[in-house]
Amino acid sequence: MVEGPDGKLHMVVSVGNEVWAGAADHPLGPWRDALGGRPLIPENFRPGFHMIDAEYFLDDDGQAYLYWGSGHNWKNGRCWAVKLKPDMVTFDGEVKDVTPANYFEAPFMVKRHGLYFLMYSAGNTMKEDYRVHYAVGRSPFGPFFEGPESPILVTDEKANVVSPGHHAVFRHEDRDYILYHRHSIPRNHGFMGRQVCVDPLNFTADGRIERVVPKHRGPPLAQGRLESLASISAGATASASSEDSAATSAACVLDGNYATRWAAARDAKGAWLMLDLGAEKSVTRQVLRPEYAWKSCRFTVEASSDGKTWLTLANYLKEPAIGSPIEIAKPVTARYLRIVFPEDVPGSAISLFVWAVQ
Repeated sequence: MVEGPDGKLHMVVSVGNEVWAGAADHPLGPWRDALGGRPLIPENFRPGFHMIDAEYFLDDDGQAYLYWGSGHNWKNGRCWAVKLKPDMVTFDGEVKDVTPANYFEAPFMVKRHGLYFLMYSAGNTMKEDYRVHYAVGRSPFGPFFEGPESPILVTDEKANVVSPGHHAVFRHEDRDYILYHRHSIPRNHGFMGRQVCVDPLNFTADGRIERVVPKHRGPPLAQGRLESLASISAGATASASSEDSAATSAACVLDGNYATRWAAARDAKGAWLMLDLGAEKSVTRQVLRPEYAWKSCRFTVEASSDGKTWLTLANYLKEPAIGSPIEIAKPVTARYLRIVFPEDVPGSAISLFVWAVQ
């Protein structure tokens, strides 16, 4: 999403094998179809290639450009670029093929130090070879020459960083950051989930991008969450009625890693997760972060001093909880805390990234 020369907000999205354009007066919309029922780039614009992954770019002088394109069967990717008129949906001149070396999809243009950095993804997003490359040019249309550090973001299986790519770049407080997705942890059950990640990005004055060292905690701007001040749960231990795998153990809710999670066994019924604070402590607030913020879930949150007699602090059985975080601000003195799911909630629907206690 960008603010165009016309003062409107503009967005391009992939719909099937086409690119559609939207316009709005506010980031939250309402968004309207900018072309009244037709795509900005139809699927037959360049037969034999995918017309997807479009991104706007605004040069320093306010001139707008559009970059897009991918290949078929994870090969033969092509990148096209075109100058745009102020309405952001009318081509101003001919479309150019600006494909750099090792390109497959997801172009993103950034201008730094007077140079044009065309960044993009290569490989197969379903496999470990998906990665981020970059090439440098002296104009929005290149020619583009791949940089010496390219690729700058790659798989590191030992660090649980797999298939990072299809990124964006943004600035925050005079620093550049790369926002991208990578495979969720763990990779199992034949499901390729994705998690959104952010790391610092450094452009050098001599026309390079330094290689990115992915982290699980993320830079300071990704922190400062509600639970960042948690101190009680830092010394706690976690146990559960079941765990889906060693990679989704109960301890994951306390490890400070937002890429890991506890997941109940997929066939579990009446699952529970418990924290032992080590001694009776005054609890003022709890913060839960389910894996899927958009899924509602039914459970109770309970507290106990002896692990035998339990006091219900929150009851989401009749009115399910939804969102992330779920905050429970009910003071209690307890040693044990537990989340209990009813038997009709399947284990496959139970997954929690974080349980923080303050």
